[in-house]
Amino acid sequence: MHARLAACAALLGAIVTGNPVQAADTLTLEAAFVRVAERHPELRLLGARAEQLSAERDQAALRPGYRAGIEVENFLGTGDTQGVDRAELTLTLASVLERGGKFDARRLVAQSRFDALAVEREATRLDLLAEVARRYLAAVSARALGEIAAADIQQRRETVEAARRRLQAGAAPEALVLSAQAAFARAELEHTRAGQRFETARQHLAALWGEWAPTFELPAIDLGVPAQVPPFSTLAALLESTPELQIFADEKRIREARLQLARSQSGADLEWEVGVRRSQESDDFALVAGLSLPIGARRRAQPEIRAAAAELTALEIEREVRELALYSTLLEAHGRYGLARTEALRLHEEIVPMLERARTATTHAFEAGAAGYLEWSVAQGEHTNARRQQLEAALEARIALIEIQRLTGQAFIAGTATGDRP
Repeated sequence: MHARLAACAALLGAIVTGNPVQAADTLTLEAAFVRVAERHPELRLLGARAEQLSAERDQAALRPGYRAGIEVENFLGTGDTQGVDRAELTLTLASVLERGGKFDARRLVAQSRFDALAVEREATRLDLLAEVARRYLAAVSARALGEIAAADIQQRRETVEAARRRLQAGAAPEALVLSAQAAFARAELEHTRAGQRFETARQHLAALWGEWAPTFELPAIDLGVPAQVPPFSTLAALLESTPELQIFADEKRIREARLQLARSQSGADLEWEVGVRRSQESDDFALVAGLSLPIGARRRAQPEIRAAAAELTALEIEREVRELALYSTLLEAHGRYGLARTEALRLHEEIVPMLERARTATTHAFEAGAAGYLEWSVAQGEHTNARRQQLEAALEARIALIEIQRLTGQAFIAGTATGDRP
């Protein structure tokens, strides 16, 4: 389980990081993983639960205790029993002899609960790793949107300058300059919005480990185009090993142990008592002993047995429901990944390069007076929008990939690819 968790963490890192340029105060995804693992309260809570279950396991391993008793008879009465001359003092030692396998069943329940916590802990950690990767990816993509907006600002600035030159030369009306300035202002607004998104995403990421005023920076990462994933049939076969279903296996062992414990209640416990009795009148000593066995233990145990059996049956149905839900979620994530990857790949290889060439050609034509402002502005806007669309598609693909990784719990790809077609 720990090896698989390490592989999952490494894969999630490969999904997001790419080839970053790091500075001294740059937060890597791996460093974010470490901070969450050390500080997230949910993981600390699981540690406290482990201590609790360990104590319960130790408690279940204890045999029934002994009871020491003292009994005084025939004293402070009337007639011959006045005073203490005829008193009888009895010292006893008593306990319970458990029957029906109660001791072993009780220990099995406690041990099963303790063992199940390990799978729950790993499932929680995997969920947190996926959440860290998603938030890290959101922050990185917000920064990339800011870079696209900055490039658009530079393009719009050049448009304003070119429009002013044409106005001064008498080759364009003032409305052209005003339109170019408005487009420049919109580009600045988009850059400001991207900056605000980045700060919000950065704070959202830092909140996972309780840092309310983050000072770290994030690396500049080219998300590119994610690699291909195995077919859905291959991924669906991996669902059996996912922690979300393994939890049901552990829960089944717990409920089976509870059923065994309930059945053990059918065997009545034998209570025994031995002691020594002293007669004050004769100063004699005698041994006393006693046994008691409850009647009707089997009948009283039946409701608890039926309830435990029903819980075990219900668990199988719950597992089927959860498996169907996981299957549907995996199918939806695999579909989203394929569509987003195809879109990102086409934009990366064909659409964005063509729009870049169109923008460059329109720029030269505008400067030469062979194209109008509208054509130039549209070419610039389409190029910028295509870059944003490519980034959004790459982001959507990686979010779906993180979900696939979380569901399967397997490391089946690494790195990124930009040249392979789906």
